[in-house]
Amino acid sequence: MECVVDFYVPGHAALPGGKADTINETPYQIARREAYEEIGLPLDNTHLPPPFTIEHLCYLPANLARTELVVRPVVALLHTSPPSSTATSPQSNPVSPQPNPTITAEDSLIPRLDAKEVAAVFSAPFHNFLRSTDEPGHEKVEGEWYNGSWTEWHEEPWRMHFFYVPVTNQRVTKPKIREGGLASLAEDHSPDEEPVEEEKRYKVWGMTARILVDAATIAYGEKPEFEHNSHFGDERIIEGLERLGRLGEKKRRGSTVTKEDVKKAGEIMTKKEEGSKM
Repeated sequence: MECVVDFYVPGHAALPGGKADTINETPYQIARREAYEEIGLPLDNTHLPPPFTIEHLCYLPANLARTELVVRPVVALLHTSPPSSTATSPQSNPVSPQPNPTITAEDSLIPRLDAKEVAAVFSAPFHNFLRSTDEPGHEKVEGEWYNGSWTEWHEEPWRMHFFYVPVTNQRVTKPKIREGGLASLAEDHSPDEEPVEEEKRYKVWGMTARILVDAATIAYGEKPEFEHNSHFGDERIIEGLERLGRLGEKKRRGSTVTKEDVKKAGEIMTKKEEGSKM
């Protein structure tokens, strides 16, 4: 799983994403386009180096940020299964293609970063987002993997997760700074550049952390070791805010979702749900 450190919110890790360019773009198309623009992941599978392919799996319930940003998580699997046509024959039963563990994305896919948007790309162990400590098998890195706390959001308790992903045992890809501006090609340090001391862990928190916990919970069919909200996403409150006219195609400058907004949206949805039972 790849994460992105975004320039727009310094120090915040995020998943590639953005808004629709046209009204007809699907969330999956938006996700593929944004991943191409930000980190250079090809727009379609024919341009991926063999034997890689990307399989769209599902959408997760939408999440709401305090800045009135609604995010629809798109889940896809990047894997190295051989083409299904090579896994079957007329004389045999179909066989599910199996991933090739000897070929890794880190070795075969070289991200090409948009230096205006992305400061770095790093990998994170997906299953570890269900654990409260570093899982075995990873290089021991100083510092903790997880801590969390409860806060109030949407007029109910909301779990804040803070993960600290170790990056000393991997190549963190960054745009190279060249004379004349930032280049979009991600490269290692050249001989004439002095390497800088890197952080040992990157913090992943907020909406990004919540989406990752939800996705891992569904993917592995396991509950996290730490406390977590029982519901996925924020679609109930999003619908209520839409009915209030608070969510539009364009965000109003400086506008944020207040407790009063959330309370009114909740009352609207409660009345709707009570009316549907009659």
